[in-house]
Amino acid sequence: MLDAAILSQVALGYSPFIDRERAVSATRLTIVPLRPDAQLDAAQLLATIGEIWPEAGGRVSLNIVSESLLQGVLGSEPATNLMIELPAFMAGDAAHHDAILALHARGTKLLIKGRPLQPLPRDLLPCFAYSVIDLSEQSTDAAAPANTPEAKARNMPLVQSGVRKITEMEASFARGAQGVFGWPLDDDLRQPLPGRKPAQPMDMQAIIELIGRADKEESIDRLEATLKRDPALAFKLLRYINSPAFGLSVEIASFRHAIMMLGYKRLKRWLALLLATASKDANLKPVMFAAVRRGLLMEELVRGSGDEEMRNEVFICGVFSLLDRMFQQPFAQLLDTIPVPEKVRQALVDESGPYQPLLGIVRAIESESLFDLREAAETAMLSVAEINRALLRGLLAASSLE
Repeated sequence: MLDAAILSQVALGYSPFIDRERAVSATRLTIVPLRPDAQLDAAQLLATIGEIWPEAGGRVSLNIVSESLLQGVLGSEPATNLMIELPAFMAGDAAHHDAILALHARGTKLLIKGRPLQPLPRDLLPCFAYSVIDLSEQSTDAAAPANTPEAKARNMPLVQSGVRKITEMEASFARGAQGVFGWPLDDDLRQPLPGRKPAQPMDMQAIIELIGRADKEESIDRLEATLKRDPALAFKLLRYINSPAFGLSVEIASFRHAIMMLGYKRLKRWLALLLATASKDANLKPVMFAAVRRGLLMEELVRGSGDEEMRNEVFICGVFSLLDRMFQQPFAQLLDTIPVPEKVRQALVDESGPYQPLLGIVRAIESESLFDLREAAETAMLSVAEINRALLRGLLAASSLE
């Protein structure tokens, strides 16, 4: 289904659903028609999504920015792992009353997005698991009188959307939100996060040392000696290498075996992934989630045009593109301690070079902005359909690592 016509008719964006434990417990998939007047096939959309997230797979919240396409989804039988976001004006439309009740009866979770202008029928209120309120609307929502439709919607468990900073995420949870949609990546690097000292590269010295030794292609014995200092790290590395995303036909039983099978260049990409996911800070779980997907998405974007060396380099570029957030240090300083290919350094430090347009695509997808995605696609000379296919393949690969 990744060749389905609908992938050339919509732009896709995604963000995490972050729960109160700061874990990513679902993915929000935003679907925006490239042409507002296009008639899109809801069944084809659901079949394509089901290929990436089967019913027994992870939870997905569909944020469909098309009334006609959303109507088609409401009239279908979506898999029970799919959550449907319904704008308040559609939730209050009597034309959708029976479809909402039918979906709820089948076990589909519905989310009401925004504030209803009129009270919802009493029998519909239990159909909605969450009320989604954008952060930009939060201040006025908090002031709504207790007997208004806004206040009744607020009595549903709240999900805050539009979160861009860890501080905003923390404030949302302090207000009682059960979850947030968004990428908390934009905190000022110059300001330490509340209750947290900036991380230092020495905190993850074993991984950084391994990357340096692999870069110099030092002996297996020296690399093994470094890894043995952290058994948990060795276990995580072998788990990654043996995941379906890596595509090996034999099981890797030891670090020595890994080097012999992979070689140093392929080993470095998985050491990069380890570094980007090694933090124990709960607030950085969404950042680590994003780093893994950035690497896999960038690799998929060049799969048809790049050789293995290029794929490994763009993977490392994507995975490392958020290290400045994790360590709260600028890339120019951070990459003095971590060896990276020159084209990766250009993209991260100078925001230039051949990999920069690929990072632009990733950021446009994360912003869930049709305008930004079109501009990034044109710069990278890729079609929106190619980008959508790469995104879905990357998300599928990421699911096999977790």
